[in-house]
Amino acid sequence: MDTPHRSLADHTLPALAEGYAWLPNRMRRSADQVVRTRLMGRPALAVRGPEAVRFFYDERHVRRHDALPGPVLSTLFGHGAVHTLDGDAHRVRKDLFLPLLGVERIAGVVEHVTAAWDEAVPTWAGRSSVVLLDEASVVLTRGVCRWAGIPLTDDDAEPLARDLVAMVDGFATLGPRHWRARRARARQEARLARLVEDVRSGAVTAPADSALDQVCRHPHATGEPLEPRTAAVELLNVIRPTVAVCWFVAFAAHALHRWPQNRERLRGGDAAWAAAFTHEVRRFYPFAPFLGGRAVTDLTWQGEHVPAGGMVLLDVYGQHHDEKLWGDPYAFRPQRFLDRPVDRDELIPQGGGDPRHGHRCPGEGMTIGLLEALATRLARLEYTVPEQDLTISLRRIPARPRSGFVIADVRPPAA
Repeated sequence: MDTPHRSLADHTLPALAEGYAWLPNRMRRSADQVVRTRLMGRPALAVRGPEAVRFFYDERHVRRHDALPGPVLSTLFGHGAVHTLDGDAHRVRKDLFLPLLGVERIAGVVEHVTAAWDEAVPTWAGRSSVVLLDEASVVLTRGVCRWAGIPLTDDDAEPLARDLVAMVDGFATLGPRHWRARRARARQEARLARLVEDVRSGAVTAPADSALDQVCRHPHATGEPLEPRTAAVELLNVIRPTVAVCWFVAFAAHALHRWPQNRERLRGGDAAWAAAFTHEVRRFYPFAPFLGGRAVTDLTWQGEHVPAGGMVLLDVYGQHHDEKLWGDPYAFRPQRFLDRPVDRDELIPQGGGDPRHGHRCPGEGMTIGLLEALATRLARLEYTVPEQDLTISLRRIPARPRSGFVIADVRPPAA
């Protein structure tokens, strides 16, 4: 018997409590990979699979405007960000990001970040131990700010890295992590808004065609310049996701520790294996549990309904661990990405669909390029892994090795 959405219990608290397992546990009971529920008081339809990805990213079905909860905007994305827009406004704002994140620009940011890594490694060698997730965040902050043209002193790098990590670490939780994330975003939006005003007034010169220069000059769809605070939000949406790659660096270290047979092929400079290893890290390890949007109109998927204004959820973690797609999803096996071409909408750690026209993250190529380069450098680095808590709780969003992955006795690779 068909149960109306209004009679379904709200699952907001179970979602927070169960973390990444919340939707996959419910999907296991559905032959059609679709689940009806309620979230934040609204009827919700959860979907999974490549066809569901295409359904989710079709703007005739699902919109992002007013879909993202206020706490997520106040921590992760920022109010007024590109992620909150639809239609022409979204396309015009996305035109800011696409040229910045093209292939030639990716090579530039990788060059700056790897240079920052190579500068940092000798300093690690003089310390008893380092927390890799934290140190990688500082490396990524230094590199992306140099590339973006954002002035950054040596003393400012670590505080900025802490704030950028806090924004990611507190977006899906209650309590201290969440409030730390809000304070970090408010602090950095204010700082970068002042920088935008200084560039526009001529007090600071932005390097020509840099991310800072482009953001300061980019207009709204109406032709008006972005307000300084909105420009600051979008600058953070360039550098924050880049620094969030520190999570994947820690996951890559975790994978190399658990499955050391991958190290030699990475050390040897096998580019195809580096790409396959990177994709498998992004598939295997938990990052985004699910994505959400609002139904534009009354929708039906696989015979299940959601009314206009209801939520549509895309089960990212469940899709990445779906036996129908991956065969042995809980085995870490980079070879799977060499065995056959993977459909664009099968692997969706940063969204699905076409990044040129939809909401798939335009910075995905940058994430891949950075992780390929840093995973290779990590594989070539000599270090020991002291006793520590390397558990990764699926109840914590975003998940991470509990210790942050501590390394000791660091020895830079021979020249």
